[in-house]
Amino acid sequence: MPAGTKPQGDGLAIIFSAPSGAGKTTLVRHLMTKPELALGFSVSATTRGPREGEVDGRDYHFLAPEDFAHRVKNGAFVEYEEVYEGLSYGTLCSEVERLWRDGRTPLFDVDVVGGQTLKSVFGDSALSIFVMPPSLFALEDRLRGRGTEDEAALEKRIAKSQQEMEAAPAFDLRLVNDDLDMAKQEAEDMVGDFLERAFL
Repeated sequence: MPAGTKPQGDGLAIIFSAPSGAGKTTLVRHLMTKPELALGFSVSATTRGPREGEVDGRDYHFLAPEDFAHRVKNGAFVEYEEVYEGLSYGTLCSEVERLWRDGRTPLFDVDVVGGQTLKSVFGDSALSIFVMPPSLFALEDRLRGRGTEDEAALEKRIAKSQQEMEAAPAFDLRLVNDDLDMAKQEAEDMVGDFLERAFL
């Protein structure tokens, strides 16, 4: 887990992390429909190529591996991770600074390792939320229900999710995503309370 560079500025941050299949992206997208929260989605950088329909700067900042490595060396990332050789993801300081300048609170949808790194960089200025499935059985059902992977890839993902669940205590709050409507409301309440307290 490489140490990150703190962006220039004093803004707040909201971090959502979860094992794969727990539903964090659905909750993050829901929060982005709430203008009263004044959130801005933090677009990650990646070395992978764009998939069909993806737009540079909207879905990801697509960077060549050499460019990504150069920026790492220059301390341009709040957090970054080489998922496997040749495939990296990260959060650019410039992305966070842009959102702060716009008067928005950056909202992060990141994996468990990235979430812990972001929290260590932002400290008390960030709220970190760990989204949990109601059980590992439910998580396995959701992953199987997607039907996007073969059995070997699925087993690997399930094993990784079990491991990631152990990181839950490292986050400020835990949100169990059992009933989606309730989880959406709970996410709104958690974020709203944090922002309200910060601005008192």
